[in-house]
Amino acid sequence: MKKGLIGVLAMMLLVSCGKKVDYATTVGTIERDTLLGVPCCVYLPCAYAERAAKETFPVLYLQHGMYGSEDDWSVQGFLLHGMDSLLQNRAVREMVVVMPDNFLGSMPLKDRQALMEAPNVTPDGESFDTEKGSAHWRKLTWEQERAYEMSGYWESHFAEFMDAVESRYSVRKDVDGRAIAGLSMGGYHTRQVSQYLPGRFGYIALFSALVTPPYSLEGNEKALYWIGIGNEDFLYAQAQEYRRWLEANHHEYTYYESAGGHTWPNWQDYICRFLPLLFK
Repeated sequence: MKKGLIGVLAMMLLVSCGKKVDYATTVGTIERDTLLGVPCCVYLPCAYAERAAKETFPVLYLQHGMYGSEDDWSVQGFLLHGMDSLLQNRAVREMVVVMPDNFLGSMPLKDRQALMEAPNVTPDGESFDTEKGSAHWRKLTWEQERAYEMSGYWESHFAEFMDAVESRYSVRKDVDGRAIAGLSMGGYHTRQVSQYLPGRFGYIALFSALVTPPYSLEGNEKALYWIGIGNEDFLYAQAQEYRRWLEANHHEYTYYESAGGHTWPNWQDYICRFLPLLFK
């Protein structure tokens, strides 16, 4: 078993990575896109448009948690500012980061269209603000959303989603040039996608992830496998059970345990620890 030690430089950057920096110093951009009918935010390296014809970049698929959206990692996770800070300190490789709305991706298109066209009321009949980020903007109960999230639809269509990304952007298509990570329910999707598509990702990370059996790492034994969770997280017991399975089956992984619970400060911490490990 490996411990989560990533070097002194990355540790020094953790303070700045989760906070805003001067916009004048930013080097990347975040653009909106729709791929395979799924809304996405996409982080692109400096001068991507000019360089894309001659260069291919490694790609990280980064997923949000339940009741989140494609905006979560950029708005609440300060992904743009964190990435720029790390890049300016030469702690990470340049990469494309694709942040899909993995909830809408979990719904068949006909269900998604019906949901978005429905009146602006919650399942119990209360009206609500449709602005993204409000608690009920999707008009579903917790049970309904969880059912879609865990149906397997997103995982079974993720190969098509990757094809759409690889057709639209100048990204690498080899295992060493692909990474996938997610927080909470996005961590669940990350593990499930890696099981549906074994051997397609060289780097896999679960941040405070929902992890349920059956477990498998078949085909992903050579990936860098990273797990981060807070010692007060409500999913902590699940993470420890999964770790016991990994160790009993002799799977190497990197584990980082922080203080606190299921919170954005922890996920900002985890992404800053994971990014410097990628694409070396």
